[in-house]
Amino acid sequence: MTNSNTYSFKKLINYFWIAVTGKETEFTSGSIRKAIFMLSIPMILEMLMESIFALVDIAYVSKVSVNAVATIGLTESVITLIYALAIGLSMAATAVVARRIGEKDVQGARIAAVQAIGLGILISIVLGIVGILFAKDILALMGGEPDLIEEGYGYTKLLIGGNITIMLLFLINAIFRGAGDASIAMWTLVLSNGLNIILDPIFIFGWGPIPEYGVMGAAIATNIGRGTAVLFQLGILFFGWSKIKLVAKDLALNIKVMVNLIKVSLGGIAQFLIGTSSWVFLMRIMSEFGSEVLAGYTIAIRVIMFTLMPSWGMSNAAATLVGQNLGAQKPDRAEISVWKTGKYNAYFMGLVSLAYLFFAKSIVSWFNNTPSVVENGALCLQIIAAGYIFYAYGMVVTQAFNGAGDTRTPTKINFISFWLFQLPVAYVSALVLDWGAIGVFIAITSAEVLLAVMAIIWFKKGNWKRVQV
Repeated sequence: MTNSNTYSFKKLINYFWIAVTGKETEFTSGSIRKAIFMLSIPMILEMLMESIFALVDIAYVSKVSVNAVATIGLTESVITLIYALAIGLSMAATAVVARRIGEKDVQGARIAAVQAIGLGILISIVLGIVGILFAKDILALMGGEPDLIEEGYGYTKLLIGGNITIMLLFLINAIFRGAGDASIAMWTLVLSNGLNIILDPIFIFGWGPIPEYGVMGAAIATNIGRGTAVLFQLGILFFGWSKIKLVAKDLALNIKVMVNLIKVSLGGIAQFLIGTSSWVFLMRIMSEFGSEVLAGYTIAIRVIMFTLMPSWGMSNAAATLVGQNLGAQKPDRAEISVWKTGKYNAYFMGLVSLAYLFFAKSIVSWFNNTPSVVENGALCLQIIAAGYIFYAYGMVVTQAFNGAGDTRTPTKINFISFWLFQLPVAYVSALVLDWGAIGVFIAITSAEVLLAVMAIIWFKKGNWKRVQV
């Protein structure tokens, strides 16, 4: 290795260490490439931790039964609606906090953080009560068979009932990201998912005095892991280990800030409700083809999330850069940041798509070797991976809109792509034309391509630069 290569490698390692330890906090000046790197690395690692847990979770549950895997698929298709609310609020929190930090208004960022957390707690309490009381009805509504419902309703009850841990984990990490403290958000998920991975087999299969809970054990482990991480987050906020340190006087209702957050988050909530409710209907269509096809689809989606999560990490970096640079009155720097992040994301997703196209069956068989499960899961992976380059730009650009506080534009794009295009195409091709599961897979890829094209066209118009939050 030459001296120049050695120097470049050492410099890269040094940058990586700075990124994961959060020592770099200025993103509105200097090298844009460095800013993307410093924000993306902890956000990618954060999302990787989340997706690693999802894969480990499904691997453990696969050893219980096919019904257990299908239960997770049905439950999480409903949980995505909660994710929609959490992510919608999180987008508003990131946009407002990032804008305040860009304006050097730390007090304003603290006030926004408190109001966002308060909103999240109220929403999660209502949803938790619904989950506890109607777990069996939810699974039945999603098309679960009687034996599946009886085996899996405990998982559904605990996961939806304990959704406050999901809500606060998303929200507080979004506050950290908006402030540029991406490394803290990363370490929070390291704690959460590390605990999940350790506790999963203990509660699923039993250990010592802890009985065997089966699929319900996965929900117990998840709630403990996420709950511990939320306590860790709150400790950081109140003890001041980040840019935002909360004090007692901040814990008061601020109507003006809360209304502003609600206004910004409505677009984000609608945006993700459209996308995630579309996934719910797709799951309902898939349930028509039996538990084995549904299990293959569920495994494939978990595997896909493993690579989409790092891409979301880069997309979240773009959102923070847009918010902070708009706050610092640097819209051109914000735009350049988006295009550069999109390019890096496309490189990554392109490589992943090749791996999925060539090794799909082997990957799915790691989790379940039932022939029908492997066949359908592999087909899902290959067809969806064919559109990965488009996903890369689509995710970055839509998150850039959100980072600017323009949550309405991605909502319109999602409405057209998912409700007006994806769902009708999936229903007609899968059930009317009798293409089966392949019709759903084609509809998913086509809709994501359409979304990316529309997002790029709207982004180039530049209206997002004039949004005030």
